[in-house]
Amino acid sequence: MKKEIIQRMVSGFLMGILIAYLITIITSIMKPGGQYYPTVPTLIDQMGSEINAVLFQLLFSGLYGAIWAVSSLIWKNETWSILKMTIVHFLITSIITLPIAYFTHWMGHNMVGLVRYFLIFIGIYAGVWLFQYISWKNEVKQLNTKIQEGSRDRKSTRLNSSHVSQS
Repeated sequence: MKKEIIQRMVSGFLMGILIAYLITIITSIMKPGGQYYPTVPTLIDQMGSEINAVLFQLLFSGLYGAIWAVSSLIWKNETWSILKMTIVHFLITSIITLPIAYFTHWMGHNMVGLVRYFLIFIGIYAGVWLFQYISWKNEVKQLNTKIQEGSRDRKSTRLNSSHVSQS
């Protein structure tokens, strides 16, 4: 279990950095002028320089990804209901990642920014959750089909062998 946690932390950390970097590219493309914006100007002002802001954002982007990766272990708990897993996972990810979003200035530092952040967070969370749920449901359906086919094959084999032995 420790090995899996460490692997998830490392891969999640790297994935968090990758996603944050892609987001900076996408947001830079959406702005006119052809400039690259590695981070928001308010974070640069707070950190004193662009490189400090980028390093700060890099560290927290990685931490964000690591938190999501490790918290996904909740979905492996086969004794909990899907509702309980969803609630616990949502609470962990939303409570722990809110300060990261705040300190990196990914959200406004006022009530409107907080509400907007949570609406976006909930929307993305719900979309990803629904996609995963449909994927899991299809996987279970395929497994059940294979089990039923295997059961029919065994019955057919038994019937054929008993029919042959009677001959």
